[in-house]
Amino acid sequence: MIKTLFQKIGAGALTVLVPGLVWAQDKAKWNLQEPHTSVAREMYDLHTVVLIICLIIFVGVFGVMFYSVIKHRKSAGHKAAHFHENTTVEILWTVIPFFILIGMAWPATKSVLAMRDTSSPDMTIKITGYQWKWGYEYLKGEGELSGVADGVQLYSVLATPHDQIYGNAPKGEHYLLEVDNPLVVPVGKKVRVLITANDVLHAWYVPAFGVKQDAVPGFIRDTWFKVDKPGTYRGQCAELCGKEHGFMPIVVEAVSAKDFADWAGKHKTAAAPNAASAAAAAAGGGDGKGTYDKTCSVCHAAGVAGAPKFGDKAAWAPRIATGADALHNSALKGKNAMPPKGGMVTLPDGDVVAAVDYMVKAAR
Repeated sequence: MIKTLFQKIGAGALTVLVPGLVWAQDKAKWNLQEPHTSVAREMYDLHTVVLIICLIIFVGVFGVMFYSVIKHRKSAGHKAAHFHENTTVEILWTVIPFFILIGMAWPATKSVLAMRDTSSPDMTIKITGYQWKWGYEYLKGEGELSGVADGVQLYSVLATPHDQIYGNAPKGEHYLLEVDNPLVVPVGKKVRVLITANDVLHAWYVPAFGVKQDAVPGFIRDTWFKVDKPGTYRGQCAELCGKEHGFMPIVVEAVSAKDFADWAGKHKTAAAPNAASAAAAAAGGGDGKGTYDKTCSVCHAAGVAGAPKFGDKAAWAPRIATGADALHNSALKGKNAMPPKGGMVTLPDGDVVAAVDYMVKAAR
């Protein structure tokens, strides 16, 4: 009878479990994201296997417990048995869990070792967390990526419009998960990332890559990923880092080697010294309002990270008192939480200077 009961419990568990896992896999929000790296795939499979083992144990233990409670209850007239020690049972409940744990620990250890193997990368990128943006610096490519993107730097800032954030417009498909400058990497290449922070603790987390690495000021941590399919992948800062913590998403675009080379070439050209912009800066001929609307308003419209709000005379007064040169220099080279050029390193100097003058004029 017990055997029949267990068979029914097992069949019932499988009837619920299998469709449940299929459904959860289809609805990614109830499961891990679809993996797109070898490490993420190992983590996904390990998670599924361990979940099944735990569910089988759960059903078995609670099945026996409820069967015993119902079948041997006092009101049914059952008389309790009196016994002491059972060597066979004690050996079984010691040995079986031991082998179950070994069975789960073996693949888990293998995955952890694979996650930490940052040797022989095709490219190395330094990632720096700021309140509240990410800085990416392409340090060195190896082999066919040698020199392709070396030296390219960019800052990645939330691109969700303020109207959506403040409820004045419908939320977009990628609400709070869109940036102005995504991290671009080639598919099929091992990318080693060196992660640190400029101010407080952050964490660079892209679920589809199986990568979550803390960014600690004064320390450099490393991890790696190799994307196996072109596409756009999204993540978020996973360490509570301040009031704008939810506003520093991560977007990674994986492209072909040719597209990556084209992208890197454009960014290298844009980042090169621009004599025309320098001349415009000297002549004050930059696009102040346009630069403010496109870039500076991200922080100065709402006073993010202590930035003086646009038109706030009280907040701007002590800054204006330091002089135009000091304000221009701070905007061009960065100050406190503000990175150089507000994170838009490709902006012409003239536009940055003009944007500062535009904000100063509005605050006088």
